[in-house]
Amino acid sequence: MNQNHPPSLINIWTILGAIVFAGILLIVTLIAINWIQPHQTGTVGFSPADLTIIAPPTPTVNAPTATPGGTVTPPPDQIAVGRYVQISGTGGDGLRIRSAPGLSSDTVFRGDESETFVVQKGPQQADGYTWWYVVAPYDNTRAGWAAANYLAVVPSP
Repeated sequence: MNQNHPPSLINIWTILGAIVFAGILLIVTLIAINWIQPHQTGTVGFSPADLTIIAPPTPTVNAPTATPGGTVTPPPDQIAVGRYVQISGTGGDGLRIRSAPGLSSDTVFRGDESETFVVQKGPQQADGYTWWYVVAPYDNTRAGWAAANYLAVVPSP
C-alpha cells in the first residue's frame, strides 16, 4: 500500500452500517404508524371513510303552495292580504299613504318608518308601482294605499 493516501471512508463496514441504520429507521417508522393508526377490528363490518362528501345545498324557491281546498298560500316573505307589513326603506322620511292607488291621488297621512300595518286589499298596479291597502292594527283611522316598494313583511304580533 501507498503510505501517502489517507484511508478510504467508503468500505464494506460503512455500507453495512448504513444499511443496518436504514433498516432500524424503517422499523421504527412502521411501529410509529401502527401506534398512530391502529388496525380496525373485524366487528366493524365496513371500512370507515377517510373523506366524507357532503352534497351542496339546493336552492330554496319561495313559490306559492296550494292547499287541499284549492287556495294558494304565498311565500312567507311576500306581501298578501292578511299579512302584517312594516314601512321600510324611506330613510326615515316616512311613506305617504294615499286615498287611492297612484301617485296623483291625495295623501291621507304619512306613515312613519317601521310603523306596522295589516294588508286588507290589493294588489293594484298604478304609476309603475304595486299598491296595497293597509290599515293600522289598533287605529283603523290610519288606512290607505301604500306602494309595495316601501313595505316589508313582518311576523304577526
